[in-house]
Amino acid sequence: MTSSLIPERPLLISPTLAATIGLEETVMLHVISELFLQHPVIVRKQLRWTELDYAILQKAMPFWTLIDIKRVRQNLVEKGLIYLEAVAENADTFLIAINQPHESKTELPAASPRKPSSLNSVFNRADASGKASFIPSNWQPSEDLYQQLQQHNIPREFIEQRVKSFIMYWRERQKAQYSWHNTFLNWILKDWRKEQSFQGAKELESDMSSTWRPNEEALDILENAGVNSIFIEDSIPEFILYWKERGLVTSTWNTKFIAHIRRQWAKFTLAVENDPTPRLIPADYQPSPACFEVLAMANIDENFAREQIKEFILYWQDRKEAHPSWNTKFLQHVKYKWAHHLQSNLPSSQQLQNKISQLTDRSWAD
Repeated sequence: MTSSLIPERPLLISPTLAATIGLEETVMLHVISELFLQHPVIVRKQLRWTELDYAILQKAMPFWTLIDIKRVRQNLVEKGLIYLEAVAENADTFLIAINQPHESKTELPAASPRKPSSLNSVFNRADASGKASFIPSNWQPSEDLYQQLQQHNIPREFIEQRVKSFIMYWRERQKAQYSWHNTFLNWILKDWRKEQSFQGAKELESDMSSTWRPNEEALDILENAGVNSIFIEDSIPEFILYWKERGLVTSTWNTKFIAHIRRQWAKFTLAVENDPTPRLIPADYQPSPACFEVLAMANIDENFAREQIKEFILYWQDRKEAHPSWNTKFLQHVKYKWAHHLQSNLPSSQQLQNKISQLTDRSWAD
């Protein structure tokens, strides 16, 4: 039993042709000519045509990725060495012909190996335009491009470090460009601006100091959001201590302070609203808007309710009693006053009848 280190038929190429049209183009042209021997062929326009797809080309040329196959195939089209026609029902399938007149003068009808309706009679203009191309795996910027970028004060080392990532980015996307020179130029300029912005921010970075103060803009933002100025001042030492212990270096201390104060203020106001601890009534007490909404549902006039506030405060200041919810007490007070107000406005006979009903009411004993 014999074995061979070359299990497949070797590729034989012409050195002269490789020097003329390029090594990659010569390899693909040879492979395509071999595929013509393995697939059905028709003669049309004095050329031999066969139907192929990308899967066939990848199997025949496993040493190339799909993007390289597309790139080299397009180079052959641009050099006028092959012709392509699209197959309408499948974007990955195409008719291909080598630009070499067929010796036989007998020409078959214009039809695909499958059926006539599968052909698009117009050449694939995107491939045959000769304008856009895929990026080669060994692409390198020219010296002219280096000089052009160095005019923007971009170091050569910075440019060289980004060539590999540029090639990888565009090969993964398998997207053709009209000018890789201009694409790389714009890529580097954008990357350099980001780098400069980052370096500028780094220069402004500092650690937290004991004398740090939020700037006027930060204070205005917080006060406009309704945060008490005393609460802000009281929070500064806590904020400084917290970040000094962590040793953070940043250029966004004011932004962090605004976020910190907003969180703490939200917690504080929520705690005050829901605090069940009994307290004496404040001298400046005002009922919440929700109180007036509840009273409105009971058809109690809002102006009448507001007239009771001073009397309500004075009453509870004199009693010196603490309660967890003065809004609840105020609702009870206004409802009592409103009932008394309505009673006093009734005719005398009706008032007497209501008084008798109250004295003879025995429902409490049931």
